[in-house]
Amino acid sequence: MNAFETITQWHEELTAIRRDIHAHPELGFEETRTSDLVAQKLHEWGIDEIHRGLARTGVVGLIRGARPDNGSMVGLRADMDALPMQEHNRFSHASAVAGKMHACGHDGHTTMLLGAARYLAQHRDFAGTVAVVFQPAEEFGAGGRVMLEDGLLTRFPMQAIFGVHNMPGIPAGQIALSAGPVLASNSEFRLRITGRGGHAAMPHLAIDPIPVATHLVNAWQTIISRHKKPLEAAVISVTTLHAGDTFNVIPDACELGGTVRAYTTETLDLIETRMTEMATLVCQTWGAKADFQFNRIYPSTINHAAETAFAREVLHDLVGAENLLEQTPIMAAEDFSFMLEKIPGCYAFIGNGDGSHRLDGHGEGPCLVHNPSYDFNDALLPLGGSYLASLATRWLETETYPSQAAT
Repeated sequence: MNAFETITQWHEELTAIRRDIHAHPELGFEETRTSDLVAQKLHEWGIDEIHRGLARTGVVGLIRGARPDNGSMVGLRADMDALPMQEHNRFSHASAVAGKMHACGHDGHTTMLLGAARYLAQHRDFAGTVAVVFQPAEEFGAGGRVMLEDGLLTRFPMQAIFGVHNMPGIPAGQIALSAGPVLASNSEFRLRITGRGGHAAMPHLAIDPIPVATHLVNAWQTIISRHKKPLEAAVISVTTLHAGDTFNVIPDACELGGTVRAYTTETLDLIETRMTEMATLVCQTWGAKADFQFNRIYPSTINHAAETAFAREVLHDLVGAENLLEQTPIMAAEDFSFMLEKIPGCYAFIGNGDGSHRLDGHGEGPCLVHNPSYDFNDALLPLGGSYLASLATRWLETETYPSQAAT
């Protein structure tokens, strides 16, 4: 019996686990209950070693093959954290915690990896070790980077690592993946413009920071349209603007901030340099002072070509060519990127459907990630778990790692 047939037998149990996690969401580095549940299930299912404490709430399980150990190790990763938002769904497994919600499907990702771990613990006809990595704080806090800083790769020397994220809009049963950049880098910026306050009826006696800010909001967009290469995608979005307290007073200062997304370091360097220059010079032109900060949060998620081709072969056998798609890069960000900077791997996207899977009592909004009406599609659990398990066993069966064969 193959992985899909086996894990499908556990579908009801896995669904219950997923919905339990969904009902009890925890934010980044606070996933105590979730990591306890993960560790408990790994222990029940006979995983050889269970390591806790990386990035505070992270869990790593080791599953050793029955064949003589050859030193090979492959990693499978899932994220566990929820988002700080209020759920609009009213079905029985809706969030029981006010202001917290699994609105990105990490509850499903965790459960898919649990299903894969259970299968691998029962089917050990491979040489080497599988490391199942349950990571905290993907949304905020860069838990992937913190796990690396806490010794993830030194303690568990994986030759490659794989992950998967659900994708609303792609039909359930289909999976998309492509080599190269698939998710953008995420950077945040803040600018405080200090002018000189005064009476709104006498603007010539003040230095009004508000028109400086509005000028910069527009000027920064010329970086996208006139400074970077036209074929390289990037986004500058000003998302906050705060100034003043009453209608007849010009404020002393104005603060604005937002996000920058790009796929290449070259483009990101250009954007940071030009934004800094414009902020400084435009403020000087108006007689104001600029305090500009630019923080690079997550790098771009870049799939390795050989590992992506390998994953595509696994998926071809699992779902067929008709259910394999090319993933169009999107401007969201992912801290799995930190792991892919260190070792080869691939991040794929499994279709979550159009939202028709949601139970009665769901919110009126669309079933999109980071939407209060979202819910993970439990029909994906056997497929996602089978994909991850198949990746690991096929990887450990290869005599030469894909990246080595490609060089």
